[in-house]
Amino acid sequence: MKTSKVYFTKDITPESVLKLYAALGVELPGKVAVKLHSGEVGNQNFIRPSFWKPMVQKVNGTIVECNTAYEGKRDTTEAHWETMKLHGWTEIADVDIMDEEEEMELSVEDGKKIQKNYVGSHLKNYDSMLVLTHFKGHPMGGFGGSLKNISIGIASSHGKAYIHGVGDVEAFWTSDHDSFLEAMADAAKSVVQYFDGKMAYINVMKNMSVDCDCCAVAEDPKMADIGMLASLDPVALDQACVDLVYQSEDPGKSHLIERMESRNGIHTVEAAAELGIGSRKYELIEF
Repeated sequence: MKTSKVYFTKDITPESVLKLYAALGVELPGKVAVKLHSGEVGNQNFIRPSFWKPMVQKVNGTIVECNTAYEGKRDTTEAHWETMKLHGWTEIADVDIMDEEEEMELSVEDGKKIQKNYVGSHLKNYDSMLVLTHFKGHPMGGFGGSLKNISIGIASSHGKAYIHGVGDVEAFWTSDHDSFLEAMADAAKSVVQYFDGKMAYINVMKNMSVDCDCCAVAEDPKMADIGMLASLDPVALDQACVDLVYQSEDPGKSHLIERMESRNGIHTVEAAAELGIGSRKYELIEF
């Protein structure tokens, strides 16, 4: 198993995001898609546009999102655009709702549970992708990291239901849980293969509620902020974040750990490693 480099800083500032990106030593080519979480209306924990602005503008990126598959203020293109404007994303960069018109199919080579993934058709307009992820808990996935951001996050509205239902959109809420986690890893693999190495990932461990930014009504965070991490390997990056939660001396971590363990969240990382997306073995380089 190869060892991937993961860069870490305790300094959670826009300036340190730029330093983390520089440490990766890459220049993302061509037109850059920036995948982040726009935040459900009412959510208090999502990372705000002002924080990400310098990084997005550094790569001259376009903020990309896809519509949700559940009821809310992002489940239709019209509502999603309103949310992007309300939250201020359109003020810092161009925004693209990638499944606004239609979706496109990506194949999943040797997928564990699904052999295809449906993403927003506008994905084809981009040459590379910067993945800016708010690491936090999640009601279904246990936690949301880079792997979830590039699987569920890039899937079209129909594609999200397809992953959740493990290939059967009618089984959105009733599919086998571990199979859903493996389907997420499958979907992530299709996106990693699509960009063929032209991706970079940054995770921010701040406002770590047990709930996702997709929740309009979310729990307040119970544990202290930890820092920010960056890698070219999303598996190593998510594994490092999970490890830092366990290593934290903050007793409030028990809430997030319970959420992660009760949903078997680490299984997505395990499955992704088995699929060859990346390595769970890493070197943490702090600066």
